[in-house]
Formats: sequence, C-alpha cells, structure tokens
Amino acid sequence: MQSVPIIRRKGQTSGRSFVLVRWGLIPSWAKDPSIGTKTINAMSETAAEKPAFRDALRLRRCLIPADGLYEWQSIGPKQKQAFNIGMADDSLFAFAGLWERWQDPSGELVETCTILTTSPNALVADVHDRMPVILKLDHYDRWLDSKVNNPSSLAHCLKPFDPALMRKYPVSTRVNRPENDDQSCAQEVPISVAQPALF
Repeated sequence: MQSVPIIRRKGQTSGRSFVLVRWGLIPSWAKDPSIGTKTINAMSETAAEKPAFRDALRLRRCLIPADGLYEWQSIGPKQKQAFNIGMADDSLFAFAGLWERWQDPSGELVETCTILTTSPNALVADVHDRMPVILKLDHYDRWLDSKVNNPSSLAHCLKPFDPALMRKYPVSTRVNRPENDDQSCAQEVPISVAQPALF
C-alpha cells in the first residue's frame, strides 16, 4: 500500500510532527492488515459510529497535505474523464485525516491513515458524489487538538470546502496508470485531447 505524509500533534505538546505512514487505516484491534485496502477513506458523517474509525476520530486526527486531487467523471459506458482539483491559487491544502498504530504478529508497529470524505461542493458535484474533507486553515489547530475528543464538536470542520476558492481542469489519461507518477499527470489538457473520440 502507498505511503503518504501526514502532520500530527507531537505527543502532548502543541508542536507538530511530519511523518510517512501507510494509506489505508488498520485499526489497532485488526487481525488482518488487509482491512487497510477497504479503509482508504471514511465517511465523516458516520466515522464516529464505525468501529474502524471511532477511536481515531476521538484521539488520533491528522492533516494530510496535498496540492491537488484527482476525480473521474463517467462520460460513457466504459469511459471516464480525469480532473485535477485543487485551490484556485495553486496553494497547498490539507485533507482531514485519521491515523492509527497497529502491531503485526512479529511485534512491528505499522502506522496507517485514512482520509475523511463529505458531500461534494458545487465544483465537484458534477464529477463525483463525494469529496475529501479539505480543512480550512483556521481549523487546523482544533482538528489536531487531542483535548477535543467529542466528535460532535468537530462537525463544523467537516463541511464541503468553499468552491469559490477552488479550481478544476481536465488531465490526460496518463493519470489512469499508477506507474505514471510524475508532474505531467497534473498538466491541464484541452477537453478534446483529454477525451478520445467516441466514433
């Protein structure tokens, strides 16, 4: 599974640490780490009730930094168009994440994470019925504060991000292949190039 960077509270201090963890949350009680393939994201509306996520939502929240995300829009029975979605000013942002620590049978500790999702804003709605929770800058401290352990007091952080501050553009089919992991995947292309001819 892919490793991703996260930012979390450094112990009980107000400081922050930047670490790499495995994407796909493995709860501490899991017997089989393959559960992580099903927990790469979590619905923010139900995470507090789900055994896989509820403890992490209370105690182990993190920021997952990004400069964009990809979503695919169906344009035919077997065709999808990829879009790069990010901030209008191309600035970095942070997804609302949860992290967990799991111990494998040999005793090795494995740290993992998941991204919370919410309903889509107006920019994303025509592409997908969900979107990652993008946190407002002034919500970062509260999201990371381990003293805030009542999920209902965090609900205001989990709203769809303001679409007026975001942008979306089509990208080429290069993004559809995991081995293509370079900057060219994020380059904008004309929609006529992004979408192959139907006839």
